Amino acid sequence: MSLTPRSLARFKGTGSRAMSSGSSQRVFQLKVDPLTGNSEWVVIDEQDQEEQMPEYPQKPLLATTSYLDMLNDSPRNTAFRQAIDKTVSKPCHVLDIGKIKVINKRSDELKVGVDIPSPADILVSEILDSELLGEGLIPTLQHAHDTLLVENPQTVPYRATTFGQLVESSFLWKLHDLRNNEAEACDGIHLIPSGLDGILHAKPQQYAMHCDAIKEEIKLLSEPFKIFEFDFWKRPDSHRETELHIKATNDGRVNAIVSWWILQLDCEGNFFYSTAPAWISSTKDSGASHWCDHWKQCVWFVPGQGTSISQDEEVHLHAVHTETSISYNLKTQAPRIEVMQDSFDTGDLQLILSPERIAIYGDREWRDSMLKSMRNALQERVNSLCIVADDSLFLTLLVAHLSRTSHVISLFPGLRDKGAQYLQAVADANGFSMDRVEVLEKRKTRLTMHDTHQKKVDLLIGEPFYYGNDGMLPWQNLRFWKERTVLDPVLSEDVLIMPCKGILKACAMSLPDLWSSRRCLSKIEGFNHSVVNTTLGACGELPAPEEGPCLPFYIWQCGDIKELSEIFTIMEFDFSKPIRACYGKAQVDFIEPGICHGFALWIDWVMDSENSIVLSTGPDKRYWKQGVKLLEQPIAVGVHESRNMGEYLSTVIEASFDSSNGELIIGHNFL
Repeated sequence: MSLTPRSLARFKGTGSRAMSSGSSQRVFQLKVDPLTGNSEWVVIDEQDQEEQMPEYPQKPLLATTSYLDMLNDSPRNTAFRQAIDKTVSKPCHVLDIGKIKVINKRSDELKVGVDIPSPADILVSEILDSELLGEGLIPTLQHAHDTLLVENPQTVPYRATTFGQLVESSFLWKLHDLRNNEAEACDGIHLIPSGLDGILHAKPQQYAMHCDAIKEEIKLLSEPFKIFEFDFWKRPDSHRETELHIKATNDGRVNAIVSWWILQLDCEGNFFYSTAPAWISSTKDSGASHWCDHWKQCVWFVPGQGTSISQDEEVHLHAVHTETSISYNLKTQAPRIEVMQDSFDTGDLQLILSPERIAIYGDREWRDSMLKSMRNALQERVNSLCIVADDSLFLTLLVAHLSRTSHVISLFPGLRDKGAQYLQAVADANGFSMDRVEVLEKRKTRLTMHDTHQKKVDLLIGEPFYYGNDGMLPWQNLRFWKERTVLDPVLSEDVLIMPCKGILKACAMSLPDLWSSRRCLSKIEGFNHSVVNTTLGACGELPAPEEGPCLPFYIWQCGDIKELSEIFTIMEFDFSKPIRACYGKAQVDFIEPGICHGFALWIDWVMDSENSIVLSTGPDKRYWKQGVKLLEQPIAVGVHESRNMGEYLSTVIEASFDSSNGELIIGHNFL
């Protein structure tokens, strides 16, 4: 027998949720308009899906979930199958949380004697995330042991153990310590003024990350250490604490704790799966050293500039787990001199930004580009009216700081009231008064001259950045263009718009690990899964006219990667004019032989009319996600000087932008 998962966490943030009713299935899909930010839940019945005309193919509902990558994880599949074969060796009742015969209830709603005939002898489950606990493992096991299982049941997995390692990394430091990083900037802006340390920060939690991608930038400061063990065969505790004593193996500064877990699938210890980074080697861990996107390592940031340690020093690490997370507090034996700072009461105001956004705001090169752009824009402008169309805290502070005569209206469509409270708190430290800065109290579809105090807007700016949309495709930030169009009635004839245009860029890529994780499913451990290929957005031999979607990824974290062509321009978006449909086409030769798996696409934002200041969001800029369009099948490519039979020398890629819904359609042809 099988039950639905207690936690539907794999659906969280994906936009889709499934529910069965009678003989039909109903899918609730969250539709987000990328050009307005508006969202709504729509109900799609199975019958409605079947009645769709062929010329209007159904979009993959679960393309942004980790299901496809998980099902393509061969070490995972094999380890579970081998452990199940060994454990289920005679007739018995098996409780499988997540698979075969579905009872339309959460597992904590099931009753023995009503939904299932008797307590189960064996529990099979896989409700794990990169942190291990985030999908509700503990409460699910607690309920199963309390009401659904026999005493001392067999389980697959048998045990999970979390491990950690102290590391030094300037890259990881920049992802969370905005205050110390912005101290190196020369623009006079203080996003985190002295005494307001907690007003703007990354959430204190473990962040999933492919740490192998930065292994050359990491200095290991300890040997791996065991943190917690979780036995699936007995009822787990909701809360535990442990004190670890760790010997430093190098001098350095602990900026982060890298963690992972190892599953022991069977009670004898024959089958294992590991999420350890590649620098950890163990012959028994079948999952080690292979790339997958659904389980990564985790990173916990040590506050501030980190903790300095010396070789052989003993470090004390206090670890705590709740029902859904693990946290750490690092201490050392060496005495520390604490610098006491004045603190101001900011009430409950805390703005949480993603680590990548924290790093962007602390990046000196990015800030210098913004500073130069704004200085140029404000030249010879007196008493200007400036609208910040997005959620850019930085640009709002920058304009107010640079121009004592400008009036600034920030729309803050995502931050709203919290953005206004933040500006009030940091105004003095940034040299402006709030009588020159305002945030509109209510979200309006259109602004009128009443909203702008009977004055035309002569400066419209954005990064662009929209709060809460960090996982979106790059061109969905063309919402700025839509905002500019809606604001057209209140713009002056000589309005300066920054950025003035966006450029859609692309590069042909070799992405074997990513492509393999997204490929079409066939038989997995003897079971045919091909029926879900379209729903999961697989790449490969899909029935016409279906094709895999374009999805957002950090290219630098996608395992084995290689650029096969020069970076080329497909089309431009001119923000001096209202939003419109666009089409672009480009041909590019390959500069490296290899196997092409798809294209990376992104937008470069041109900040001035002279094209002298361009902010790229390409693969070499690690704080931004790129769009990835994977091919149906990998293609062998070569160069003119050493072409082999069957290799293509160039590719033509074309794209069309639909201004009504913000969608970008990508096509390609190899020559």
